[in-house]
Amino acid sequence: MSRRSMKLGAFLMAGGHHIAAWRHPDAHARAGSDIDHFIALAQIAERGTFDMIFIEDAAAIRERNPDLASQAARSTAFEPLSLLAAIAVNTSHIGLVATASTSYTEPYGLARSFAALDQLSGGRAGWNLVTSASELEAENFAASGLRPHSQRYERAEEFADAALALWDSVQQTAYLPPGEGVFADRSKLHPVHKHGRHFAVDGILESRRSPQGRPVMVQAGASEAGKDLAARTADVVFAASQTKAEAQAYYVDVKSRLATYGRDPDDLKVMPGISPIVAATEEEAKAKYRTLQDLIPDAVGVALLASYLSIQDLAAYPLDGPLPDMPPTNLIQSRQQLIVDLGKREGLSIRELARHFAGARGHWQVVGTPGQIADAMEERFLDGAADGFNVMAPLFPSGLEDFVTLVVPELRRRGLFRTEYEGKTLRTNLGAAMPTNDEAR
Repeated sequence: MSRRSMKLGAFLMAGGHHIAAWRHPDAHARAGSDIDHFIALAQIAERGTFDMIFIEDAAAIRERNPDLASQAARSTAFEPLSLLAAIAVNTSHIGLVATASTSYTEPYGLARSFAALDQLSGGRAGWNLVTSASELEAENFAASGLRPHSQRYERAEEFADAALALWDSVQQTAYLPPGEGVFADRSKLHPVHKHGRHFAVDGILESRRSPQGRPVMVQAGASEAGKDLAARTADVVFAASQTKAEAQAYYVDVKSRLATYGRDPDDLKVMPGISPIVAATEEEAKAKYRTLQDLIPDAVGVALLASYLSIQDLAAYPLDGPLPDMPPTNLIQSRQQLIVDLGKREGLSIRELARHFAGARGHWQVVGTPGQIADAMEERFLDGAADGFNVMAPLFPSGLEDFVTLVVPELRRRGLFRTEYEGKTLRTNLGAAMPTNDEAR
């Protein structure tokens, strides 16, 4: 094993990350509402000694148009924390990361829920902080509509500070063993006093401190505000990069911001998404990819692309022509720019770009043999573009099983990835520092 070990996450999404995965003959079309399916996926990832599984979330239906919603199989999903609580009791080592929004929750409630998952799992919980950029979500929660990007991140900064303070309000040895005469050492309980523009939090979290100190913090923002928030608060950042040069630029950028907050570069693990299609031969792998691509209805692919570009009438343009000029978006700004850059760089029409994007929503797609997949991952890992990867199998369960069976042994053979877990907590396996709370925050 090399001194620096690759980190791996398994990004779970019902039947698969490919938009047409549910149509494949090997797919479990009703996966979104099958708890046994998700438990099995987590156990596959744990067999492969992955650091974590990752569950994204959107508190709304994915498509406004019912005709499109009926074709995309993204209309059913479990609430992530409930799902991970069930998975926790069916696994023993793998980290459990759930997405939760700072726009539609409150710090105390979120901190309490993640602390509970952390206790239930023995210190394996992680919070993927998002600000929520969906107008459909805003319509379910905020009468005033979607907040501007800058306001969402201002709220997220304040929210993160409150949640961290709540998790740190109880020291590791605050609650005493029986026979001490008192239940807790008062000097090790630190009431939180956070009063800001968006939140007022006073009190102590009703939970023992986590075996890993506090839940691991994960962030995926690629805007300037998002990268600053990640550099200040996150242990892991998920990224989306098409080319190695883009990945290297992002890696250097976000790592360079850590010093401002008194942190070392290795305190933050950068894990870009990768969507691998692997088979014993290159031709077999390409055939798998073509089969999935042939299942994409143009209307679904174009609608998915339009939702990330923040343009409602994309289907009105000639599908075999180039993208029109994009209006400024209040949604996912970095993903819009990634799509525009990809279309220009590759000279793709709207139809071609939609079909490409439908495979992994802008993340890096790699098709090939176990050796070719490992070569591509090793190159980015060693060349300063990643500390690991968030694996986005296009089809479940076979895509994840193929990766664990075929690619993981190749990574291990090269000394790039563990053969067994280093410890019981997510923080230990990531090699992330144990946070301290010797003083009240």
